[in-house]
Amino acid sequence: MGKRGGGLLVAGTTSDAGKSVVTAGICRWLVRKGVKVAPFKAQNMSLNSYVTREGAEIGRAQAMQAAAARVEPSALMNPVLLKPGGDRSSQVVLMGKPVGELSARGYFGGSGGSSPGEKQYQGRQEQLFGTVTECLEELRRTHDAVICEGAGSPAEINLRRTDIVNMGIARAARLPVVIVGDIDRGGVFASFFGTTALLSPEDQQLVAGYLVNKFRGDVSLLEPGLEMLRGLTGRATVGVLPFAHGLGIDEEDGLRVSLRGTVRESVVAPPHGRDVLRVAVCAVPLMSNFTDVDALTAEPGVIVRFVDRPEELADADLAVVPGTRGTVRALAWLRERGLADALARRAAEGRPVLGVCGGFQALGERIEDEVESKAGTVEGLGLLPVRVRFAVEKTLARPVGEALGERVEGYEIHHGVAEVLDGEPFLDGCRVGSVWGTHWHGSLESDGFRRAFLREVARAAGRDFVPAPDTSFAALREEQLDRLGDLIEQHADTDALLRLIEDGAPVGVPFIPPGAP
Repeated sequence: MGKRGGGLLVAGTTSDAGKSVVTAGICRWLVRKGVKVAPFKAQNMSLNSYVTREGAEIGRAQAMQAAAARVEPSALMNPVLLKPGGDRSSQVVLMGKPVGELSARGYFGGSGGSSPGEKQYQGRQEQLFGTVTECLEELRRTHDAVICEGAGSPAEINLRRTDIVNMGIARAARLPVVIVGDIDRGGVFASFFGTTALLSPEDQQLVAGYLVNKFRGDVSLLEPGLEMLRGLTGRATVGVLPFAHGLGIDEEDGLRVSLRGTVRESVVAPPHGRDVLRVAVCAVPLMSNFTDVDALTAEPGVIVRFVDRPEELADADLAVVPGTRGTVRALAWLRERGLADALARRAAEGRPVLGVCGGFQALGERIEDEVESKAGTVEGLGLLPVRVRFAVEKTLARPVGEALGERVEGYEIHHGVAEVLDGEPFLDGCRVGSVWGTHWHGSLESDGFRRAFLREVARAAGRDFVPAPDTSFAALREEQLDRLGDLIEQHADTDALLRLIEDGAPVGVPFIPPGAP
């Protein structure tokens, strides 16, 4: 593919159309062909993040895509990460490090910001464009191909002027664009046509084709529509991916995570012992890195559900308070919902509770926060002898340690600094009776530790549950990534995709009126 690697932008008609899955699948398909490939997302909005070996924070979806490409994750792959702190503001993470807290108006270039940070970063998105293009060029210099993921829809015409993640980066790097549509939602033909027609003539020149995602049924019934779409747009559909169950890849949509979390449940394999083990995860506001419990869903006989009512904790063998971008807000929510009292009753009865990162902080005695919520001193739930002070500098680390006699790896992303006053040491946090707390994300992905932890939970809960002796979370994740590669290899026009990656967008594709102003 020459000294400068080829490229492709995977855009979508909507959020959750399947861009992350398709990008990962293309990466896995290419690397199996011997192509040195890297993923890239110029700007990501997500509360699910990851820490690279260099201590940079990036979106977990890009870390997953890097695993699909069999390369080490890097800040180059996600130079801008937005972490929502509410409906109207986000923390801006640039090249893996936080640089400010901004409203949407301030980030996208509007006026009216009043805080010092707001004024400093007014219109920062336009300023970041140079960094984004430099990162992409560096990846293209060192890889045969770079598969870029867009965000939302490229037809968000109100944001086009400052776009750096969809057609903005495609135009700058002359990338061909494939638009993904979720046919399971309905209206996919209108979405493909309307998305294209709302782009400017210059942007439309880069739209090379469409890819249908989550199709159920007989593809032959869809083919007449695909031919009519080609006649209307002059662009072919480069694949129809079937609906695939059980693809537990890392999700990234930080704005809808709590809604999704309350209804997400695992598929349960038969237990090895006589009993199943029930895990209830409190679906706190601004929930972050809820992927921590994915390793539990991989265990035969473990049922994981997300809950928001105290009665839903009644039959749980383990209650989890997960990470959150708003610890003080989560505390208030737990109290308002009656979940705080339910957690306290569990602790008093010796029933297992696990707090991770923000959840760990909430289980402590006291929080001093002049950084995240600026609420000052707030009383915690008092279930662990821990006091937390929020620091301006964010802790980003990849710790390795030992717990329950097993080696554990994890990663840390937090502003809160915990002072542990008592209790049994546990992954830089502590344990008191049946209540555990740690800042470490990802610890349950360590197979030996996860099994030892579940044995402790089962003993405390009085369950005859036996962890499977051979469950490998890493192997299961590899199987899922291979399934994504299979979807592309078996159901996409891979010859057409290769031509686009190597040669760019086809010349002479027609303009579809009206086009954006």
